[in-house]
Amino acid sequence: MALRELVVGVLGDLGDRTTHSTLADACERLGLPTPIPHEAGSKRERVRSSLAALADADLPTVAERVLLHERLDATTRNAVQDALWALRSTVAIPKKARREIARALDVQDLVLSGGRLRDLLDQLWVLDDPLSFADLLGAALRGLRREIDRHVFRNPGDWSTEELFERLGAFEAGDARFARFLEGLVSPDVIPDEPGQRYLVDVINQHLRAAGVELRETREDGGYPIFQAVASGLARTRRPKNLVFASLAKPDLRLSGALDNDIEIVTNADKVLIYDRPIPADGLRWRDLQDWWRDTHQLAGDDEAKTSLYARLRQCLPANSTEQRNLHELYHEIHGSAVPNLPVLLPEVWLHWDPKTVEQRGADALLRQRMDFLLLLPHGQRVVLEVDGSQHFTTPDGRPDGTTYAATMQADRDLKLRGYEVFHFGTAELRRRDEAHAMLQQFFAELFRRFEVNRGTA
Repeated sequence: MALRELVVGVLGDLGDRTTHSTLADACERLGLPTPIPHEAGSKRERVRSSLAALADADLPTVAERVLLHERLDATTRNAVQDALWALRSTVAIPKKARREIARALDVQDLVLSGGRLRDLLDQLWVLDDPLSFADLLGAALRGLRREIDRHVFRNPGDWSTEELFERLGAFEAGDARFARFLEGLVSPDVIPDEPGQRYLVDVINQHLRAAGVELRETREDGGYPIFQAVASGLARTRRPKNLVFASLAKPDLRLSGALDNDIEIVTNADKVLIYDRPIPADGLRWRDLQDWWRDTHQLAGDDEAKTSLYARLRQCLPANSTEQRNLHELYHEIHGSAVPNLPVLLPEVWLHWDPKTVEQRGADALLRQRMDFLLLLPHGQRVVLEVDGSQHFTTPDGRPDGTTYAATMQADRDLKLRGYEVFHFGTAELRRRDEAHAMLQQFFAELFRRFEVNRGTA
């Protein structure tokens, strides 16, 4: 409701800034529904009709476009951002941790970047008072910007970092804004020096981790590390070095470069796929895998790549598991045209690989070598989907067996302790496609919401 009120307030005069002939295009650019025809009302009435027809589900997209295309003062911009960010999950950073961080940071380390820090403050905080009549006549602004320029930049040491945070309102700000502030302070946009970035990250993390949060490296930009504030219990974001998946049989592998951990497929190269590109910060999406497949196989276009890649992934699914095939097919059916920008559902992914068989390895054999499905999500989060057939709790001849079930549970615990999220599906709930469709549609909607997968721009 707060976000809708703000959007309506910003766009209420859209009719005054357009003509009847350009109003529909302006609405389309902002993601608004098509207004009523010219003949049906005035420009104000047409704008009101469009805003009234705006669905709640489309409101965040419109708000993002308002921030991108509309000229807003800093106070209104921040209000829209706060209402928009409140709809998304974010890490909680308590006031105690914020104040401890401020006390631990030396303001001298922050001001070295000069104008870069000014730009960050401008992007996130309200630095100027509203224009008064005196301002319009040419008097200097008397807002926070002037004070910061005097006490932080021109006379370093006048204010401590704690005083700066206090004046900005950082201690009272929403969690999302404060998290973005910390991410900005350690970004290459503010500190184009990797040792300097890592030094500040270490200082900040000493106090964040007590609150279950940390600044974690998630990707690179121009050779510089990019850090994001994430819950410290989430999966570690070491980038996968070798993503081995879609196997038709146990791969015959060897390390061709032991120091670099380079993998070579010795025989039956067509029996397994190895994705060898960096995993993006927003996870591995279908479009990323399709681009890799197209380039690797030197295919002419995206349509051919899409069709052949889907066929190859489907080929590796067990022929005797209708349920596993249903899950894979329904994922694509449910999301339709949105699939290219959604996480790719990777089948038959190797978690461990051992050149010896379980019988040869004996008691030291790895419990779970392969995952049914894997999703690589934003912030380095990894989600495993398992379809539990009878082999998870029975002997090979079909008798219930507590030892087999215990081994399955132990493998599950090991995955979770390593930072994976594991979700199980029973074969009975995936057997009938119509029932499975409704269940999976709700499951993936809730999963993507929890892990901040943006489906709105898909």
